[in-house]
Amino acid sequence: MTTTLTIANQKGGVGKTTTAVTLAHGLVRKGKKVLLVDLDPQGQCATILGLKPEPGAFNLLVAEHPLATVIRATDREGLFVVLGDRKTSVAQTVLNVQRSPISFTQSKIAAPAAKDGIDYVIIDTSPSVGELQEQALWAADGVIIPCAVDYLASDGVFNIAITLKRIHDESGWKGKILGILPTFYDSVTRESKATLQDLQKRFENLLLPPIHRATILRECAVEGKTIFELDPSSRAAAQYEQLVAYVCAWGK
Repeated sequence: MTTTLTIANQKGGVGKTTTAVTLAHGLVRKGKKVLLVDLDPQGQCATILGLKPEPGAFNLLVAEHPLATVIRATDREGLFVVLGDRKTSVAQTVLNVQRSPISFTQSKIAAPAAKDGIDYVIIDTSPSVGELQEQALWAADGVIIPCAVDYLASDGVFNIAITLKRIHDESGWKGKILGILPTFYDSVTRESKATLQDLQKRFENLLLPPIHRATILRECAVEGKTIFELDPSSRAAAQYEQLVAYVCAWGK
């Protein structure tokens, strides 16, 4: 059985891509076979993995190439990718114009991935609102919402929650919010502490343990490595390992 997880927030700069890539690699380290799909036109999943962006997502969704022709192996055993680049924004426009069924992206990814024995599909999305993001959300069994612990942090979370309720009511989405992940947490600053407390009051049991602000996470993109490769003994690695364990337990 293949489980699809979408990483989403309609606010940028919240650690969304770092979370998607790190979770994908963490699951691979647990012996899972994982497909990471980059639906963000910035194509930064490739950068963090030390790869070059390419129009894999565009070819899959617009040119309608079979998944098998756009999927790429990585040098991490068990981790496969469908990469993105600037042409992904064209896919967004085309899907809007064509008014493709909300199930279109799922049909292009989930069933073929299941045939290939993929345990988890992790979808990274752009912060923009549109058809492609909604299709990625609808495809999800579970949605993880990274949320930077700063001023107005809850806005992006509420926006995603509103979108999910709408696609549930209008299109029969059957997934769930797996968790809200506080990122860039700084236990020294009053603002960060106050914001985390506010998130705890607003979202209660949905709130996951926070990921602290860490320079090493920014260095991962420069080095083309995940935190598990660059500094597996770091606090950041331990915190993401906790997220991986939570996802594994939820998937059972």
